[in-house]
Amino acid sequence: MALAEAAAHAGEMTIRVLSRRLVKASDASIQPHVAAVSNLDLYPNTYQASIVCLYPKLPKAGDFDAIVATFEAVLPSLLNHFYPLAGRIVVDPASSLPELHCHNQGVDLVVGEVDVALGSLNYAVTNESVKRIMLPYPKDVALSVQLLRFACGSFSVVWGNNNLLHDGHVSTMIVRMWSELARTGRIAGGIPINHDRSVFRPRSPPSYSAAVDAMFTTYDESRLVNVLTAHDSFVERLYYIEAGDIARLRDMASTELQRSSRVQAVSAYLWKVLAGVVAASRVPEERCCMGWYVDARRRVTSPALLPAMRSYCGNVTVYALGDAAVVEVREKPLAEVAAMVRESITSIDYDGYLQELVDWVEEHKTEKVMEKGGLGLGSPTVNQTVFASFPLDTDFGFGQASLAMPIWDHGRVSSGTLAVGLRPGGDGSWLVSAYIWPRLAAAMESDEDRIFKPLTAAYLGLI
Repeated sequence: MALAEAAAHAGEMTIRVLSRRLVKASDASIQPHVAAVSNLDLYPNTYQASIVCLYPKLPKAGDFDAIVATFEAVLPSLLNHFYPLAGRIVVDPASSLPELHCHNQGVDLVVGEVDVALGSLNYAVTNESVKRIMLPYPKDVALSVQLLRFACGSFSVVWGNNNLLHDGHVSTMIVRMWSELARTGRIAGGIPINHDRSVFRPRSPPSYSAAVDAMFTTYDESRLVNVLTAHDSFVERLYYIEAGDIARLRDMASTELQRSSRVQAVSAYLWKVLAGVVAASRVPEERCCMGWYVDARRRVTSPALLPAMRSYCGNVTVYALGDAAVVEVREKPLAEVAAMVRESITSIDYDGYLQELVDWVEEHKTEKVMEKGGLGLGSPTVNQTVFASFPLDTDFGFGQASLAMPIWDHGRVSSGTLAVGLRPGGDGSWLVSAYIWPRLAAAMESDEDRIFKPLTAAYLGLI
């Protein structure tokens, strides 16, 4: 791709693109091929989602050139392990289904510079910080890597992915393996990445329960709220939760017989805050829900699935929903609400659930669908996807990032969503990207416990 310069304006900040090129896998022995996606890839649909990494000021002015050189030199080796990411997403005209053309067309590598300091952005508001540094890329591109140098000497790396090809587990795996490969020259473990989607096959005939069938609805834009309603009804915020606060919630959410996990404790707290907001609503509502996007790799027990899951590069994320009366959530102590969270997630037979999802999608392949709880139909629902559960290493030779978290466009869905990431560096605190109602944001920020604190550049060490 020829060098090109472009400017993207976002308020008073300007991004100047210095170069844009395609980087290909270096292993010439890998044969070009067309890869089908699995039914579990199809059901979340095709949308772009990124892992945004922010790095503090570099010690030397010339280090950004060294960063660019590292990506240019090492990225081809990474793509030897993730060869499909150098391909293109193409819709088969016969089936109308997407497939992956793995012809080593190349990963999109963008290098640019920004005319402001990274610490000058407003990190409490997503659209005024991390979303301003995410550059658009073609919908058929499987991976776009974007490197930006800021006026202060800090830099960012955006790993732009497409959710059709993999879930959050794999998104963080790519960043982690990149860091290890760039820093040490190898990827430890010796387990090859598994790109074989045939591990998830529908039964003949497909079979699924009424509960699975009732979980989905058609994602029809003509039936969604209009763009102005969505814009005015939701805000996007960035928060941090200190490790000490998580530990305190765990103690409150635990009993002598059952120790709650970090996710269960924070989910229980959030469910109680949601119930309080719903109870004060102008329109009465008897129930409210919490949903979780669960990495089923850790939950399967089938001998046929377990070996493939260790390094599987695809979607294995499923949806779990907890539904309860508002008065019940409000009146129960935190430990009992945490037990409700635990029951909602752990009571599922994930082997059977995965097979039912594969079978259900087989009969609905050409439809664009979404979980009702994810779309926001019925009772008010807040969903969580916990990237903090995945091991993450952001040090590819220039130190750990100050922030590493998933960011995507929520469109016109009417449910709340919190994406939880682990703060790089290992202090145990969480970083949270929230798409929520203004009233829920106000309740979280004004709560006397101050669990969810608005993110600042000072907290990230960027000023």
